[in-house]
Amino acid sequence: MTQPIVIGVTGGSGSGKTSVSEQILDNFSGLSVMLLQQDAYYKDQSSLSFEERLSTNYDHPLAFDNDLLIEHLKALINLESIEVPQYDFAQHTRSSETIHQTPRDVIIIEGILILDDQRLRNLMDIKVYVDTDDDIRLARRILRDIHERDRTVESVIKQYTEVVKPMHHQFIEPTKRYADIIVPEGGYNQVAIDLLTTKIASILNK
Repeated sequence: MTQPIVIGVTGGSGSGKTSVSEQILDNFSGLSVMLLQQDAYYKDQSSLSFEERLSTNYDHPLAFDNDLLIEHLKALINLESIEVPQYDFAQHTRSSETIHQTPRDVIIIEGILILDDQRLRNLMDIKVYVDTDDDIRLARRILRDIHERDRTVESVIKQYTEVVKPMHHQFIEPTKRYADIIVPEGGYNQVAIDLLTTKIASILNK
């Protein structure tokens, strides 16, 4: 096994970055491909009270344990296995469980702030930013949080307007300048997905 290819996929909450990542995975399903999500690397908050954890701003760069994420990504690049942490969003802290992950030929790392840290950017071969309008991202977030996280429309909109949108424009959107490829409208942009697939395949064939 040669050194893996690392593809970073980022964008705001509800942008469609997960759809892009999953389509890339599907297009290379016959090969050795894996997805590493930044959401798994939120900082452990077990030392805080539950009330303190409730105030966590999950859209801020300081919410992530990038040191551990970088350590794990470097290990995978060096063909070493890792134990991926799991985050318990009900308890707002890291779970005691981990998932064993072996190195793969293609590593897709996905998350809202993966391009914010230069150390992470330097480990990526291709950097992708999924660019989607605020209103579309809000609509997708409402649908997702109601169906998957048992949230109310009011609570989703409140969190979006008070935290998610301001953090997006302050921290996430500025990282677009680091992207090699900008994909409008996420997984619905099949032309962009096909171009990405072709580029990855050309690197794999070298």
